[in-house]
Amino acid sequence: MISFTQFLLPFLLAHLASAAPVAPPLSEAATKTYVVSGEPTGPTSLRGFDPSLPFATENTHPTIVFAPHQEEDDPSGISFDFSDIDNPQPIRGTRGGTIASVNDIAMAKSHPDTLAPPVTDHGAVPQMEWPMGLSHSKLGLNKAGWSRQQNVGVLPIATEMAGVDMRLEAGAYRELHWHTAGEWALILNGSARIQSMNTEGQTFIDDVTKGDVWFFPSGIPHSIQGLQNGTEFLLVFDDGSFSEDSTFLVSETFARNPKEVLAKNFQLPVSEFDNIPAGELFIFPGTPAPEDIQKQNVTGPAGAIPNEMSYSYHWSQQEPLIAPGGTVKIIDSSVFPIAANFAAALVTIQPGAMREVHWHPDSDEWSFFLGGHARITIYAAQGTARTFDYGPGDVGYIPKSMSHYIENIGTEDVTVLEVLQAKRFTDISLGQWLALTPPQVVQDTLNLSNEAISSLSKVKPYVVNGPVPPATVPDN
Repeated sequence: MISFTQFLLPFLLAHLASAAPVAPPLSEAATKTYVVSGEPTGPTSLRGFDPSLPFATENTHPTIVFAPHQEEDDPSGISFDFSDIDNPQPIRGTRGGTIASVNDIAMAKSHPDTLAPPVTDHGAVPQMEWPMGLSHSKLGLNKAGWSRQQNVGVLPIATEMAGVDMRLEAGAYRELHWHTAGEWALILNGSARIQSMNTEGQTFIDDVTKGDVWFFPSGIPHSIQGLQNGTEFLLVFDDGSFSEDSTFLVSETFARNPKEVLAKNFQLPVSEFDNIPAGELFIFPGTPAPEDIQKQNVTGPAGAIPNEMSYSYHWSQQEPLIAPGGTVKIIDSSVFPIAANFAAALVTIQPGAMREVHWHPDSDEWSFFLGGHARITIYAAQGTARTFDYGPGDVGYIPKSMSHYIENIGTEDVTVLEVLQAKRFTDISLGQWLALTPPQVVQDTLNLSNEAISSLSKVKPYVVNGPVPPATVPDN
């Protein structure tokens, strides 16, 4: 006798088969079978010596064209000009050799002292250069701007300071925010309106343009808006591990608090917060600022921030010091007291001239190259030294007390910003020190002639002239 289960089973199986999803037919490409021949690993017979195996004896040597002075057996340490050399080689005098494989020609041309370092380089010196152009760009909303940064993540030696290059298009905002680090800024191009408030409820607003500086202490909230054609500016923070991603934002302050809490805090209906941003705005387009700044000059009972504690300084209007080989402008807490621990010099160096050999006894130096091409030899004590090449957009970092110079090796002026973490901009001039040392001590130490010692300047020159012409030999 057939049980009920035996009777029902064929019907259940038929129903399940009809209900199962049918896979769509595979396309011709998906069903194609690829035939792979050979083995991914070679035969064991290729191990070791075998006279029957073919052997390539040909060794291709590159055609070498040397830069001026590159073949000298005892080079004076000048920087080679590889701009017209098709395939620069790491050769200096009798040292070095050719590259017989891959060669980054553009990198070799822009960094001649890395490819063929002077004989004075010695030992291991940490990397002290970072091209900001290699930094990852963070893009704002609706083509409103961007930023890119340098910190210890890309330049580990730079422990005391970090930098950010930021662009705001016309009308765009860097949204209301604050940091755990102090923010020192130099306007590179265009103009901006900056606004802030201190812990006393005193307010601040100003329009700044190319060459001007601002500073916001840690924890002080502020905003930045591009004017007219927008702006680009350089930010320097007093913390080498600083990251733009760790900035405190007003948009996220609202988004990360319950609306009930916001309503209670501001004494407003909950519905007022229905359209707040869901998260970070960062850089975004906004309503163009009114031309008349007074229309946005909001003050409360505490009034405005006193002038002596102003968050801006119109450095663009300062006349530079005229040096023998360029110009120098210095800003520090003596004229800009709110930036109590920031000091900076903006230096121009004419072709062939150089920022004299010096060191900073009170601070590391964070530098940014705005134009031209330069090289720096950094003496790091213990017999170690290394020469680096810098171009526009490069960041340099030199630890405290390490001696260095900045030599213009190009055909255009070098413009470089030097930033210190110090109340005053201080440096020790090697030439001035020797000039103010008893001549006999200098002669006994360095074997310099009396004439050479007497020609040393007792006044700090900052930027010295180009190459000294060779001494003429009188006719017999």
